[in-house]
Amino acid sequence: MNTIGIVPARYASTRFPGKPLALIAGKPLIQHVVEQCQKARSLSEVIVATDDTRIWEVAQNFCRAEMTRPDHPSGSDRIAEVAGRCTCDAVVNIQGDEPLIDPAVIDAVAGALARDEMSTAATRIKNPEELDNPNVVKIVVNAAGRALYFSRRTIPHLREAASRSASERLAAFAFLKHLGIYGYRRETLLRLVKFPVSPLENAEKLEQLRALENGIQIAVVKVDYDSVGVDGPKDVARVEMLLRSK
Repeated sequence: MNTIGIVPARYASTRFPGKPLALIAGKPLIQHVVEQCQKARSLSEVIVATDDTRIWEVAQNFCRAEMTRPDHPSGSDRIAEVAGRCTCDAVVNIQGDEPLIDPAVIDAVAGALARDEMSTAATRIKNPEELDNPNVVKIVVNAAGRALYFSRRTIPHLREAASRSASERLAAFAFLKHLGIYGYRRETLLRLVKFPVSPLENAEKLEQLRALENGIQIAVVKVDYDSVGVDGPKDVARVEMLLRSK
């Protein structure tokens, strides 16, 4: 299967304008992401998809870069525009703000596409502060390893342990945190973005719910990796410290 990696990158960001070009240990953030993606064995090529010429010009120094329309409502819509111009069998959508993304996670998500038409990754929640945090998306899966639902609320609800502390609930059940990486067979991605925003997607503000509402199964690979994202300028120093420790 010919699988490409696409990294959507926008210049406009409410919390961190110009984030993809922020320097981390002397390199733009987007370059760190691309170089990690290029280590993945499953990807034949890595492409940056952007609506900004400043990012496009910088990205050309280390990978292929494609300009996209500025009005895409989600990262999936942005990468679908690029995928529509590419000859490939599958696409992995990698978040552009995770400079430490593990190539093995990319390979696991890509590998799941041999069986399913869409895939993603999850890791067990270990930090009690994340359990009830709506910015940490939770996921529940069925016995076959496919997603049942994603939510910003804590799912499942532990009826007999609802009043216990977050630490006690984590000890009682293996809650899963969704990692924002997606794999799609090319035809699935192009079909997905033609559906209108679904009611659940609109309610939770989670684009993957559009797939579930329209009958697209999502394989979930469980990994030990936990995402380290750059959400704001304060995160740059934290990532630089982690890079030095490696």
